[in-house]
Amino acid sequence: MGLTDFITQSPSAYHTSATVARTLTECGFAAQLELDPWDPSPGGHFVQRDGAIIAYRLPAKRVAEPRFRIIGTHTDSAGFKLKPNPQHYSAGWAQAGMEVYGSPAVHSWVDREFGLAGRVVSKTGEQRLISTEAWLRIPGLAPHLDPDLSLDRQRHLMPIYALADSLPLMQALAEGADLTPEDIVGHDLFAYITQPPELIGLDKTWLASGRLDNLVSVYTGMQALMEADPELGAIPVLACLDHEEVGSGSLSGAGGPFLEQVLARIELGLGLARDQVYRLRARSAAVSVDAGHAVHPNFADRHDPDARPLLGGGPMVKVNAGQRYVTDGVGVARWQGICDSLEVPVQTFVSNNAVSCGSTIGPLLAARLGIATLDVGIPVLSMHSARELCATADVDHLATALTGFLAQ
Repeated sequence: MGLTDFITQSPSAYHTSATVARTLTECGFAAQLELDPWDPSPGGHFVQRDGAIIAYRLPAKRVAEPRFRIIGTHTDSAGFKLKPNPQHYSAGWAQAGMEVYGSPAVHSWVDREFGLAGRVVSKTGEQRLISTEAWLRIPGLAPHLDPDLSLDRQRHLMPIYALADSLPLMQALAEGADLTPEDIVGHDLFAYITQPPELIGLDKTWLASGRLDNLVSVYTGMQALMEADPELGAIPVLACLDHEEVGSGSLSGAGGPFLEQVLARIELGLGLARDQVYRLRARSAAVSVDAGHAVHPNFADRHDPDARPLLGGGPMVKVNAGQRYVTDGVGVARWQGICDSLEVPVQTFVSNNAVSCGSTIGPLLAARLGIATLDVGIPVLSMHSARELCATADVDHLATALTGFLAQ
């Protein structure tokens, strides 16, 4: 499966988890249910929890000094989430009440067609994944009516989907899930841009798409895991966690217990005593993989004057003195060494001191697990926009470097 197909099949975090699970199953990985006894057998395994999935490969032979090599990513993207009771009417229009999810570039969603994707939950507790066609649009206001309009997140970002006398939204969603509106007692549905990914630019080397942040990292991490050989001594782990865009503090997020629990069960399956566990983690390493900022040609003053990542220049190692990224000197040397050995170009990202800095799951992984962690990712333009932009060469280079990291 190529990246564009992966993005198309993953319109929500729940779909992303399912797409990864389906791909790994086709490659011989086995599903591990959390309620079942732990399966310590050699080979590939994965555990799903809501919109997150953790996959790993166990060696056939007992290793004297096992260690983890963990790739951490996130499955969610900034955008909008459907409110619990979304039906709204105004001036003859039927509209959908949406919450702002994370920090999207809200202006980029105006006058774009989008659908809803995620899960609905029935009275019996059954969960069904659904995704609609391009039902919704946030109509922009003509400049004649207000040339200085500033978008209010409550009043101005409510999409239309029909006229007021049309089918209620929840009824349309229920029919799509082969349920009745009364059957649906809960839902987690997110807006997603239905315009497909597209190669653009003079040489068609740039990829324009929604949700590049952070599906590129999930996709390249999955590629690296499928190439990994656990017999080399490192237990490769891919942790695709949810809710990074809203702080990761959830049951399936990096701030929650999911990854720690899976690692602990792997360690128990290896028959390790507590001291052996601490020693294993001291030998281990993790890499947080998330999109980063390429230098913007129209706003170059917002970037550090001496760190100007470009599309196509290779994956970035991300550094921040305030520990918003947790790469230290040792981490820089580790990443540089991996990339040099594989002839992968490396760029460095550091923020302009006068501009606020984002963060990743890296600090959470390091703090929760006590495992040395570094932050990397590909450069993108228009981060958190409805349509982001990256270079295809950087995607390939990132997959190569991550494969090398798991082989350490």
